[in-house]
Amino acid sequence: MTAPLILVTDCDLPGTVIEDTLRAAGLRAERAASGSPDDIAAAGADAEALVVQWARIDGDLMDRLPNLRFISRVGIGYDMIDVEAATARGIAVANTPSYCIEEVAAHTVAMIMTQARGLSAYDRAVREGVWKAVDARPLAVRPSSTTVSVLGFGRIGSIVARGCRALGFRVLVADPYASDDAVRDAGCEPVDIPSAIARADILTLHVPLTDETRHLIDAAALATMKQDAVIVNTCRGPLIDEDALAAALRDGRLAGAALDVFAEEPLPGTSPLRALDTVLLTPHAAWYSPEALADLPVHAAENVIRSLAGEPVPIVNPAFAAAR
Repeated sequence: MTAPLILVTDCDLPGTVIEDTLRAAGLRAERAASGSPDDIAAAGADAEALVVQWARIDGDLMDRLPNLRFISRVGIGYDMIDVEAATARGIAVANTPSYCIEEVAAHTVAMIMTQARGLSAYDRAVREGVWKAVDARPLAVRPSSTTVSVLGFGRIGSIVARGCRALGFRVLVADPYASDDAVRDAGCEPVDIPSAIARADILTLHVPLTDETRHLIDAAALATMKQDAVIVNTCRGPLIDEDALAAALRDGRLAGAALDVFAEEPLPGTSPLRALDTVLLTPHAAWYSPEALADLPVHAAENVIRSLAGEPVPIVNPAFAAAR
């Protein structure tokens, strides 16, 4: 009996860990020539599962893969996969939700503290010969006088909220799917999204990218924020309207931002965000540690192995069971 074919659509991680893990489990594993629909369809005509990093997988492509029953995402977010289309076709979609929780939470808190204490400004001042704390960064904050609003109280957002609370910040949490009791048990105040945005001194985003959350932070939302507020995003770039954010920062209607993710990656050289000293930029690196790098491809491959064995995996389309 021929082993099931698993197609890796694309992967920019070093090595062939995904294929090696799948083959060690007795599966056939191949990689598409590129992440284009035509290359994926050509290589995956008989594939029963896909392992996807950045390639866009829509309903039209799924229809070209008649044996496809499972998609494993190399990462936490899955906005490159049309989950609704997959559900309608009886295809389960899973992500790798636990490989970098600590790393992203730590990166987020580091960005919050860098902006709250003005570390980038102080660094520039010292390099330029300025040795005056007040002149270099007069807005460095006291945590107990500062409100951090956390949008999303999932695996990462809840750690960030608790971490900020432990550092002495007042913490608001907006998440329609989290219970008020769970938020209060963490020492935080449950609020709705508009209140969280309007009351924030520091706003940090931890929500999935969906049609409803795309440009959640747009010109209208920015207009409700405090003039000395800061936005932190280690989640998904398109949650923020970057043009509106740049305009607010440039016009002094917002104090700063710390961004690890962007609408287009790598961040284009023409992006106005690059020219603003009030913006801290990192290259979609919040996920990274040597341990996370080792875990990610293995987790993505193990999703496929466990699914084919009938074992539980982190399915992101809960309606899948009803569609089968």
